[in-house]
Amino acid sequence: MTAWRLVKTRFLAGAWDGEGARAVGGRWNSVGVPVVYVSSTLSLALVEVLVHLPAGLLGAYAAVPVSFDDTQVDALPDADLPSDWREVPPPSSTRAVGDRFVAGGRALALRVPSVVVPSESNYVLNPAHPAFASLSIGAPVAFPFDPRLVRR
Repeated sequence: MTAWRLVKTRFLAGAWDGEGARAVGGRWNSVGVPVVYVSSTLSLALVEVLVHLPAGLLGAYAAVPVSFDDTQVDALPDADLPSDWREVPPPSSTRAVGDRFVAGGRALALRVPSVVVPSESNYVLNPAHPAFASLSIGAPVAFPFDPRLVRR
């Protein structure tokens, strides 16, 4: 399976250590729990970045493909989604789901729905999982944003 991470080029060196998510937390992890977020498609990775950018603020980004064995993926069943999973800011209920996933250590990745495009998936990667070393991380490719994406 191949997924995508869209990352500011200045942060490429640490794009896979989970430290950014550990430092600030996210929808699927609490502060202190390192994870790496990737998307099922490059277009979804783009949308996931855009919803967090202030209007007109486009930095230099790189697109990085990552491949992993789909047998190393746990899927979060719809029935297990907290009722408030789409709230902004992210609720503690979704962070608890991701924290339990990391603490359980059963799988490399947890497939979760995108809040922005719920019919598509993002993956929460556990950098502490032994299979993390087997990720096939592709070469970063410059990703220029079309400025019309943030024109308001």
